[in-house]
Amino acid sequence: MAIHTPDWVKDAVFYQIFPDRFARSSALPKPSNLEPWDSEPTPQGFKGGDLPGIVERLDYLQELGVTAIYLNPIFQSASNHRYHTHDYYRVDPLLGGDAAFRALLDRAHERGIRVVIDGVFNHASRGFFQFNMALECGDKSPYLDWFIFNDFPVNAYGKGKPNYGAWWELPALPKFNTATPAVREFIWDVAEYWIRFGADGWRLDVPEEIDDDSFWQEFRRRVKAANPEAYIVGEIWFPAQRWLQGDQFDAVMNYLFTRPALGFFGRGVLSGLRHGPYTIDDLDAVACARAIEQTMTMYPWEVVQVQLNLLGSHDTPRFLTMVSGDEAAFKMATLCQMTLPGAPCVYYGDELGLTGGYEPACRNTIPWERVDSLKGDLWQVTREAIALRQAHPVLRRGDYQTLLAKGEQWAYRRALGEAEAFVAFNAGRTAAAFDLPAGRAVRPVYGQPEALSAGDGRLRLTVPARSGIVLLAE
Repeated sequence: MAIHTPDWVKDAVFYQIFPDRFARSSALPKPSNLEPWDSEPTPQGFKGGDLPGIVERLDYLQELGVTAIYLNPIFQSASNHRYHTHDYYRVDPLLGGDAAFRALLDRAHERGIRVVIDGVFNHASRGFFQFNMALECGDKSPYLDWFIFNDFPVNAYGKGKPNYGAWWELPALPKFNTATPAVREFIWDVAEYWIRFGADGWRLDVPEEIDDDSFWQEFRRRVKAANPEAYIVGEIWFPAQRWLQGDQFDAVMNYLFTRPALGFFGRGVLSGLRHGPYTIDDLDAVACARAIEQTMTMYPWEVVQVQLNLLGSHDTPRFLTMVSGDEAAFKMATLCQMTLPGAPCVYYGDELGLTGGYEPACRNTIPWERVDSLKGDLWQVTREAIALRQAHPVLRRGDYQTLLAKGEQWAYRRALGEAEAFVAFNAGRTAAAFDLPAGRAVRPVYGQPEALSAGDGRLRLTVPARSGIVLLAE
Protein backbone atom coordinates (compact mmCIF):
# COMPACT_ATOMS: atom_id res chain seq x y z
CA MET A 1 0.00 0.00 0.00
CA ALA A 2 1.10 3.57 -0.64
CA ILE A 3 2.23 5.25 2.57
CA HIS A 4 1.26 8.84 3.30
CA THR A 5 2.51 10.80 6.29
CA PRO A 6 1.63 14.42 7.14
CA ASP A 7 3.63 16.70 4.89
CA TRP A 8 3.96 19.48 7.47
CA VAL A 9 5.83 17.22 9.89
CA LYS A 10 8.74 16.90 7.45
CA ASP A 11 9.46 20.59 7.99
CA ALA A 12 8.49 20.82 11.66
CA VAL A 13 10.61 21.53 14.72
CA PHE A 14 8.82 20.24 17.84
CA TYR A 15 9.10 21.40 21.43
CA GLN A 16 7.91 19.03 24.16
CA ILE A 17 6.14 20.64 27.11
CA PHE A 18 5.31 19.05 30.46
CA PRO A 19 2.38 21.36 31.30
CA ASP A 20 2.70 21.44 35.09
CA ARG A 21 6.36 22.53 34.84
CA PHE A 22 6.73 24.83 31.84
CA ALA A 23 5.06 28.13 32.81
CA ARG A 24 2.17 29.33 34.96
CA SER A 25 0.02 32.35 34.34
CA SER A 26 -1.15 34.79 36.98
CA ALA A 27 -4.33 35.20 34.94
CA LEU A 28 -5.53 31.75 36.03
CA PRO A 29 -6.60 31.43 39.70
CA LYS A 30 -4.53 28.86 41.56
CA PRO A 31 -5.49 26.38 44.29
CA SER A 32 -3.67 26.24 47.60
CA ASN A 33 -0.90 23.81 48.47
CA LEU A 34 1.13 24.17 45.27
CA GLU A 35 4.83 23.52 45.61
CA PRO A 36 7.11 26.56 45.17
CA TRP A 37 7.94 26.95 41.49
CA ASP A 38 11.68 26.91 42.15
CA SER A 39 11.70 23.89 44.49
CA GLU A 40 12.85 20.43 43.48
CA PRO A 41 10.04 18.46 41.79
CA THR A 42 8.46 15.64 43.75
CA PRO A 43 6.58 12.58 42.49
CA GLN A 44 3.16 13.85 43.55
CA GLY A 45 3.55 17.59 44.01
CA PHE A 46 2.01 20.18 41.67
CA LYS A 47 3.79 23.35 40.55
CA GLY A 48 0.79 24.97 38.88
CA GLY A 49 1.98 25.25 35.29
CA ASP A 50 -0.95 25.82 32.95
CA LEU A 51 -2.02 26.36 29.35
CA PRO A 52 -2.36 30.17 29.61
CA GLY A 53 1.28 30.12 30.73
CA ILE A 54 2.19 28.43 27.45
CA VAL A 55 0.23 31.04 25.48
CA GLU A 56 2.18 33.77 27.25
CA ARG A 57 5.46 32.12 26.19
CA LEU A 58 4.65 31.63 22.52
CA ASP A 59 6.93 34.57 21.69
CA TYR A 60 9.76 32.67 23.34
CA LEU A 61 9.01 29.51 21.37
CA GLN A 62 8.74 31.41 18.13
CA GLU A 63 12.04 33.18 18.78
CA LEU A 64 13.65 29.76 19.27
CA GLY A 65 12.22 28.62 15.94
CA VAL A 66 9.62 26.12 17.17
CA THR A 67 6.84 25.25 14.72
CA ALA A 68 5.06 22.47 16.67
CA ILE A 69 4.36 21.66 20.31
CA TYR A 70 4.04 18.19 21.80
CA LEU A 71 2.08 18.42 25.04
CA ASN A 72 2.25 15.79 27.75
CA PRO A 73 -1.27 14.83 28.92
CA ILE A 74 -3.72 17.66 29.54
CA PHE A 75 -6.91 15.84 30.55
CA GLN A 76 -8.36 15.92 34.05
CA SER A 77 -6.26 13.79 36.35
CA ALA A 78 -5.12 13.37 39.94
CA SER A 79 -1.41 13.31 39.04
CA ASN A 80 0.98 16.07 38.03
CA HIS A 81 1.95 14.18 34.87
CA ARG A 82 -1.70 13.40 34.07
CA TYR A 83 -1.11 9.86 32.85
CA HIS A 84 -3.84 8.88 35.37
CA THR A 85 -6.79 10.11 33.31
CA HIS A 86 -10.09 10.82 35.07
CA ASP A 87 -12.03 12.39 32.20
CA TYR A 88 -10.91 12.08 28.58
CA TYR A 89 -13.40 14.72 27.42
CA ARG A 90 -12.29 17.45 29.80
CA VAL A 91 -9.07 19.44 29.92
CA ASP A 92 -7.86 19.62 33.52
CA PRO A 93 -9.22 22.70 35.32
CA LEU A 94 -5.78 23.19 36.89
CA LEU A 95 -4.51 23.82 33.35
CA GLY A 96 -7.38 26.21 32.57
CA GLY A 97 -9.94 23.77 31.22
CA ASP A 98 -11.29 23.44 27.69
CA ALA A 99 -11.39 27.22 27.16
CA ALA A 100 -7.68 27.50 27.85
CA PHE A 101 -6.93 24.72 25.38
CA ARG A 102 -9.11 26.44 22.81
CA ALA A 103 -7.15 29.66 23.34
CA LEU A 104 -3.80 27.83 23.07
CA LEU A 105 -4.81 26.18 19.81
CA ASP A 106 -6.05 29.45 18.35
CA ARG A 107 -3.02 31.51 19.39
CA ALA A 108 -0.57 28.81 18.30
CA HIS A 109 -2.26 28.27 14.95
CA GLU A 110 -2.23 32.01 14.29
CA ARG A 111 1.56 31.76 14.48
CA GLY A 112 1.77 28.63 12.35
CA ILE A 113 2.54 26.43 15.36
CA ARG A 114 0.84 23.01 15.48
CA VAL A 115 -0.15 21.29 18.73
CA VAL A 116 0.03 17.51 19.24
CA ILE A 117 -1.46 16.04 22.42
CA ASP A 118 -0.71 12.94 24.46
CA GLY A 119 -3.14 10.01 24.26
CA VAL A 120 -3.13 7.60 27.21
CA PHE A 121 -5.35 4.79 25.98
CA ASN A 122 -3.76 1.68 27.46
CA HIS A 123 -4.86 2.53 30.98
CA ALA A 124 -7.08 4.97 32.86
CA SER A 125 -7.14 5.70 36.61
CA ARG A 126 -8.95 4.76 39.79
CA GLY A 127 -10.89 8.02 39.40
CA PHE A 128 -12.11 7.14 35.90
CA PHE A 129 -15.89 6.83 36.19
CA GLN A 130 -16.31 3.37 34.71
CA PHE A 131 -13.58 1.98 36.98
CA ASN A 132 -14.90 3.83 40.00
CA MET A 133 -18.24 2.07 39.48
CA ALA A 134 -16.53 -1.23 40.28
CA LEU A 135 -15.09 0.27 43.47
CA GLU A 136 -18.59 1.26 44.52
CA CYS A 137 -20.70 -1.55 43.09
CA GLY A 138 -18.34 -4.50 42.90
CA ASP A 139 -19.37 -7.24 40.49
CA LYS A 140 -22.72 -5.51 39.91
CA SER A 141 -21.11 -2.66 37.99
CA PRO A 142 -22.61 -2.25 34.50
CA TYR A 143 -19.11 -1.41 33.24
CA LEU A 144 -17.43 -4.55 34.50
CA ASP A 145 -16.13 -5.56 31.08
CA TRP A 146 -14.30 -2.24 30.58
CA PHE A 147 -11.50 -3.69 32.70
CA ILE A 148 -10.21 -7.13 33.65
CA PHE A 149 -11.20 -8.00 37.21
CA ASN A 150 -9.95 -11.19 38.84
CA ASP A 151 -11.80 -10.99 42.14
CA PHE A 152 -14.00 -8.82 44.37
CA PRO A 153 -14.01 -6.59 46.26
CA VAL A 154 -11.66 -4.54 44.09
CA ASN A 155 -8.28 -4.16 45.82
CA ALA A 156 -7.37 -0.72 44.48
CA TYR A 157 -5.93 0.76 47.66
CA GLY A 158 -4.96 -2.20 49.84
CA LYS A 159 -1.66 -3.99 50.27
CA GLY A 160 -0.36 -6.43 47.72
CA LYS A 161 -0.94 -6.63 44.01
CA PRO A 162 -4.17 -5.27 42.54
CA ASN A 163 -6.73 -7.97 41.70
CA TYR A 164 -7.30 -6.51 38.24
CA GLY A 165 -5.23 -5.80 35.16
CA ALA A 166 -3.02 -2.80 35.85
CA TRP A 167 -0.08 -1.26 34.04
CA TRP A 168 3.10 -2.64 35.63
CA GLU A 169 0.78 -3.81 38.44
CA LEU A 170 0.38 -0.23 39.63
CA PRO A 171 -3.07 -0.03 41.26
CA ALA A 172 -3.51 3.60 40.18
CA LEU A 173 -3.41 2.57 36.50
CA PRO A 174 -6.10 0.00 35.63
CA LYS A 175 -5.69 -1.30 32.09
CA PHE A 176 -8.57 -0.99 29.65
CA ASN A 177 -10.05 -4.18 28.25
CA THR A 178 -9.83 -3.14 24.61
CA ALA A 179 -11.48 -6.40 23.53
CA THR A 180 -14.77 -4.88 24.72
CA PRO A 181 -16.55 -3.10 21.83
CA ALA A 182 -17.75 -0.26 24.06
CA VAL A 183 -14.17 0.47 25.17
CA ARG A 184 -12.92 0.51 21.60
CA GLU A 185 -15.66 2.90 20.53
CA PHE A 186 -14.99 5.11 23.53
CA ILE A 187 -11.29 5.50 22.72
CA TRP A 188 -11.89 6.03 19.02
CA ASP A 189 -14.48 8.69 19.80
CA VAL A 190 -12.06 10.48 22.12
CA ALA A 191 -9.44 10.38 19.36
CA GLU A 192 -11.83 11.93 16.85
CA TYR A 193 -13.26 14.46 19.30
CA TRP A 194 -10.01 16.27 20.06
CA ILE A 195 -8.82 16.25 16.46
CA ARG A 196 -12.12 17.88 15.45
CA PHE A 197 -11.61 20.29 18.37
CA GLY A 198 -8.40 21.41 16.65
CA ALA A 199 -5.51 19.31 17.94
CA ASP A 200 -3.00 18.50 15.19
CA GLY A 201 -2.26 14.94 16.20
CA TRP A 202 -1.73 12.33 18.89
CA ARG A 203 1.36 11.06 20.66
CA LEU A 204 0.38 7.60 21.90
CA ASP A 205 1.56 6.39 25.29
CA VAL A 206 2.82 2.75 25.43
CA PRO A 207 0.72 1.77 22.39
CA GLU A 208 2.42 -1.61 21.98
CA GLU A 209 0.57 -2.73 25.10
CA ILE A 210 -2.66 -2.63 23.12
CA ASP A 211 -1.48 -5.62 21.14
CA ASP A 212 -4.10 -5.41 18.42
CA ASP A 213 -3.37 -4.19 14.91
CA SER A 214 -7.04 -3.86 14.05
CA PHE A 215 -7.56 -1.49 17.00
CA TRP A 216 -4.84 0.88 15.78
CA GLN A 217 -5.90 0.54 12.16
CA GLU A 218 -9.36 1.76 13.06
CA PHE A 219 -7.86 4.43 15.33
CA ARG A 220 -5.96 5.74 12.31
CA ARG A 221 -9.04 5.65 10.08
CA ARG A 222 -11.05 7.69 12.60
CA VAL A 223 -8.29 10.26 13.19
CA LYS A 224 -7.45 10.69 9.51
CA ALA A 225 -11.15 11.04 8.65
CA ALA A 226 -11.28 13.96 11.07
CA ASN A 227 -8.05 15.49 9.68
CA PRO A 228 -6.04 13.71 6.97
CA GLU A 229 -2.91 15.65 8.02
CA ALA A 230 -3.14 14.78 11.71
CA TYR A 231 0.13 13.31 13.04
CA ILE A 232 0.07 9.95 14.86
CA VAL A 233 3.32 9.17 16.67
CA GLY A 234 3.75 6.23 19.01
CA GLU A 235 5.98 5.80 22.04
CA ILE A 236 7.95 2.76 20.91
CA TRP A 237 11.50 2.37 22.28
CA PHE A 238 12.57 -0.41 19.92
CA PRO A 239 12.29 -1.20 16.17
CA ALA A 240 8.68 -0.53 15.21
CA GLN A 241 8.15 -1.90 11.71
CA ARG A 242 4.90 -3.55 12.77
CA TRP A 243 3.23 -0.18 13.39
CA LEU A 244 4.81 1.79 10.53
CA GLN A 245 3.40 0.13 7.43
CA GLY A 246 1.08 3.02 6.59
CA ASP A 247 -2.01 1.60 8.28
CA GLN A 248 -1.36 2.45 11.95
CA PHE A 249 1.10 5.18 13.06
CA ASP A 250 2.89 7.80 11.00
CA ALA A 251 6.04 7.61 13.15
CA VAL A 252 7.44 6.75 16.56
CA MET A 253 9.52 8.59 19.12
CA ASN A 254 12.94 7.87 17.65
CA TYR A 255 14.87 6.64 20.67
CA LEU A 256 16.87 4.59 18.14
CA PHE A 257 18.44 7.95 17.22
CA THR A 258 18.77 9.17 20.81
CA ARG A 259 20.85 6.29 22.12
CA PRO A 260 23.64 6.35 19.49
CA ALA A 261 23.72 10.15 19.72
CA LEU A 262 24.37 9.82 23.45
CA GLY A 263 26.94 7.08 22.94
CA PHE A 264 28.96 8.95 20.31
CA PHE A 265 28.76 12.59 21.32
CA GLY A 266 28.92 11.65 25.00
CA ARG A 267 31.81 9.26 24.51
CA GLY A 268 34.13 9.51 27.49
CA VAL A 269 31.78 11.67 29.57
CA LEU A 270 28.72 9.45 30.02
CA SER A 271 27.33 9.62 33.55
CA GLY A 272 26.40 5.94 33.80
CA LEU A 273 22.69 6.70 34.18
CA ARG A 274 20.30 4.43 32.34
CA HIS A 275 18.28 5.79 29.44
CA GLY A 276 14.84 4.46 30.20
CA PRO A 277 15.34 0.67 30.23
CA TYR A 278 18.65 0.89 28.33
CA THR A 279 22.31 1.17 29.31
CA ILE A 280 24.27 3.67 27.21
CA ASP A 281 27.82 2.73 26.24
CA ASP A 282 30.54 4.71 24.51
CA LEU A 283 30.33 4.40 20.72
CA ASP A 284 32.87 5.19 18.05
CA ALA A 285 31.85 6.80 14.78
CA VAL A 286 31.54 3.47 12.97
CA ALA A 287 29.01 2.12 15.48
CA CYS A 288 27.11 5.40 15.62
CA ALA A 289 26.88 5.76 11.83
CA ARG A 290 25.77 2.15 11.50
CA ALA A 291 23.02 2.65 14.08
CA ILE A 292 21.80 5.85 12.38
CA GLU A 293 21.79 4.18 8.97
CA GLN A 294 19.70 1.36 10.41
CA THR A 295 17.06 3.86 11.54
CA MET A 296 16.80 5.04 7.94
CA THR A 297 16.65 1.66 6.24
CA MET A 298 14.27 -0.21 8.53
CA TYR A 299 11.33 2.04 7.54
CA PRO A 300 10.02 3.53 4.28
CA TRP A 301 11.49 6.96 3.47
CA GLU A 302 8.04 8.55 3.87
CA VAL A 303 8.15 7.39 7.50
CA VAL A 304 11.81 8.27 8.10
CA GLN A 305 11.08 11.90 7.25
CA VAL A 306 8.54 12.25 10.06
CA GLN A 307 10.22 10.25 12.83
CA LEU A 308 10.26 12.25 16.07
CA ASN A 309 14.00 12.72 16.72
CA LEU A 310 14.57 13.57 20.37
CA LEU A 311 17.55 14.02 22.68
CA GLY A 312 15.53 13.80 25.89
CA SER A 313 12.03 13.43 27.25
CA HIS A 314 10.02 13.28 30.47
CA ASP A 315 10.91 9.58 30.75
CA THR A 316 14.71 9.92 30.71
CA PRO A 317 17.41 11.89 32.52
CA ARG A 318 18.08 15.12 30.69
CA PHE A 319 20.71 14.93 27.95
CA LEU A 320 23.10 17.27 29.72
CA THR A 321 22.93 15.11 32.84
CA MET A 322 23.47 11.94 30.80
CA VAL A 323 26.76 13.43 29.50
CA SER A 324 27.94 14.71 32.89
CA GLY A 325 27.29 18.35 31.99
CA ASP A 326 29.48 18.34 28.89
CA GLU A 327 28.07 21.22 26.85
CA ALA A 328 30.10 20.35 23.76
CA ALA A 329 28.36 16.98 23.61
CA PHE A 330 24.97 18.70 23.78
CA LYS A 331 25.92 21.21 21.07
CA MET A 332 27.12 18.50 18.67
CA ALA A 333 24.08 16.33 19.34
CA THR A 334 21.74 19.26 18.75
CA LEU A 335 23.43 20.08 15.44
CA CYS A 336 23.14 16.43 14.45
CA GLN A 337 19.47 16.36 15.45
CA MET A 338 18.76 19.41 13.28
CA THR A 339 20.62 18.09 10.23
CA LEU A 340 19.25 14.54 10.00
CA PRO A 341 16.01 13.35 8.36
CA GLY A 342 13.04 13.39 10.69
CA ALA A 343 11.29 15.94 12.87
CA PRO A 344 13.54 17.18 15.70
CA CYS A 345 11.97 17.61 19.12
CA VAL A 346 13.50 19.80 21.84
CA TYR A 347 12.64 18.82 25.42
CA TYR A 348 11.57 21.96 27.24
CA GLY A 349 14.40 23.69 29.06
CA ASP A 350 17.22 21.66 27.50
CA GLU A 351 18.05 24.71 25.41
CA LEU A 352 18.56 26.65 28.65
CA GLY A 353 20.88 24.08 30.20
CA LEU A 354 18.40 22.46 32.58
CA THR A 355 19.72 19.31 34.21
CA GLY A 356 18.01 16.46 36.02
CA GLY A 357 18.35 12.75 36.55
CA TYR A 358 15.65 10.11 36.78
CA GLU A 359 12.07 11.29 37.14
CA PRO A 360 10.83 13.44 38.74
CA ALA A 361 14.15 15.35 38.53
CA CYS A 362 13.96 15.50 34.72
CA ARG A 363 10.54 17.15 35.02
CA ASN A 364 11.75 20.36 36.64
CA THR A 365 10.51 23.90 36.06
CA ILE A 366 11.90 26.64 33.86
CA PRO A 367 13.11 29.55 36.04
CA TRP A 368 11.58 32.30 33.94
CA GLU A 369 12.82 35.04 36.24
CA ARG A 370 16.37 34.07 35.17
CA VAL A 371 15.69 33.05 31.61
CA ASP A 372 17.53 35.97 30.00
CA SER A 373 20.72 35.05 31.85
CA LEU A 374 20.24 31.40 30.84
CA LYS A 375 20.12 32.25 27.14
CA GLY A 376 23.77 31.39 26.73
CA ASP A 377 25.69 29.14 24.36
CA LEU A 378 23.25 26.24 24.51
CA TRP A 379 20.28 28.44 23.69
CA GLN A 380 22.17 30.16 20.88
CA VAL A 381 23.33 26.86 19.41
CA THR A 382 19.81 25.43 19.55
CA ARG A 383 18.34 28.53 17.93
CA GLU A 384 21.04 28.71 15.24
CA ALA A 385 20.79 25.01 14.41
CA ILE A 386 16.99 25.29 14.11
CA ALA A 387 17.34 28.37 11.89
CA LEU A 388 19.85 26.52 9.71
CA ARG A 389 17.42 23.64 9.25
CA GLN A 390 14.58 25.98 8.41
CA ALA A 391 16.66 27.97 5.93
CA HIS A 392 17.77 24.98 3.86
CA PRO A 393 15.24 22.42 2.59
CA VAL A 394 18.09 20.00 1.89
CA LEU A 395 18.53 19.57 5.65
CA ARG A 396 14.84 18.75 6.08
CA ARG A 397 14.03 16.64 3.05
CA GLY A 398 17.32 15.63 1.46
CA ASP A 399 18.62 12.07 1.08
CA TYR A 400 21.18 10.85 3.59
CA GLN A 401 24.59 9.27 2.89
CA THR A 402 27.42 8.48 5.30
CA LEU A 403 30.71 9.81 3.91
CA LEU A 404 33.14 9.03 6.71
CA ALA A 405 33.02 7.11 9.98
CA LYS A 406 36.21 6.33 11.84
CA GLY A 407 37.32 6.80 15.40
CA GLU A 408 35.83 10.07 16.56
CA GLN A 409 35.12 11.45 13.07
CA TRP A 410 31.72 11.20 11.43
CA ALA A 411 30.56 12.97 8.28
CA TYR A 412 27.45 12.68 6.14
CA ARG A 413 25.88 14.24 3.07
CA ARG A 414 22.33 15.45 2.53
CA ALA A 415 21.20 15.93 -1.08
CA LEU A 416 18.00 17.35 -2.57
CA GLY A 417 18.00 17.99 -6.30
CA GLU A 418 21.03 20.20 -7.00
CA ALA A 419 21.44 21.17 -3.37
CA GLU A 420 24.04 19.44 -1.22
CA ALA A 421 24.97 19.81 2.43
CA PHE A 422 27.96 18.26 4.19
CA VAL A 423 27.94 17.75 7.96
CA ALA A 424 31.15 16.79 9.79
CA PHE A 425 31.60 16.03 13.49
CA ASN A 426 34.85 15.74 15.40
CA ALA A 427 34.05 14.25 18.80
CA GLY A 428 37.72 14.05 19.70
CA ARG A 429 39.81 16.23 21.98
CA THR A 430 42.09 17.62 19.25
CA ALA A 431 41.45 19.07 15.80
CA ALA A 432 40.94 16.47 13.07
CA ALA A 433 41.41 16.50 9.28
CA PHE A 434 38.57 15.25 7.07
CA ASP A 435 38.93 14.14 3.45
CA LEU A 436 35.51 13.73 1.84
CA PRO A 437 34.19 13.15 -1.68
CA ALA A 438 32.67 16.36 -3.06
CA GLY A 439 32.34 17.52 -6.64
CA ARG A 440 31.73 21.24 -6.09
CA ALA A 441 32.99 24.15 -4.08
CA VAL A 442 31.42 24.59 -0.67
CA ARG A 443 30.99 27.29 1.93
CA PRO A 444 30.56 26.97 5.69
CA VAL A 445 27.09 27.86 6.97
CA TYR A 446 27.57 26.62 10.54
CA GLY A 447 30.82 26.50 12.47
CA GLN A 448 34.23 27.51 11.20
CA PRO A 449 36.75 24.93 9.94
CA GLU A 450 40.38 25.59 10.77
CA ALA A 451 41.26 24.78 7.16
CA LEU A 452 39.15 24.24 4.05
CA SER A 453 39.97 23.36 0.44
CA ALA A 454 38.20 21.65 -2.43
CA GLY A 455 39.45 20.22 -5.69
CA ASP A 456 39.89 17.04 -7.69
CA GLY A 457 36.52 15.84 -6.45
CA ARG A 458 37.62 16.00 -2.80
CA LEU A 459 36.67 18.22 0.12
CA ARG A 460 39.37 18.66 2.75
CA LEU A 461 38.72 20.43 6.02
CA THR A 462 40.00 20.53 9.58
CA VAL A 463 37.31 20.46 12.22
CA PRO A 464 38.11 21.85 15.69
CA ALA A 465 37.92 19.53 18.68
CA ARG A 466 34.47 18.66 20.05
CA SER A 467 32.52 20.48 17.36
CA GLY A 468 30.51 20.18 14.17
CA ILE A 469 30.65 21.93 10.81
CA VAL A 470 27.96 22.28 8.11
CA LEU A 471 28.89 23.24 4.56
CA LEU A 472 26.69 23.89 1.53
CA ALA A 473 27.69 23.26 -2.06
CA GLU A 474 27.86 26.44 -4.13
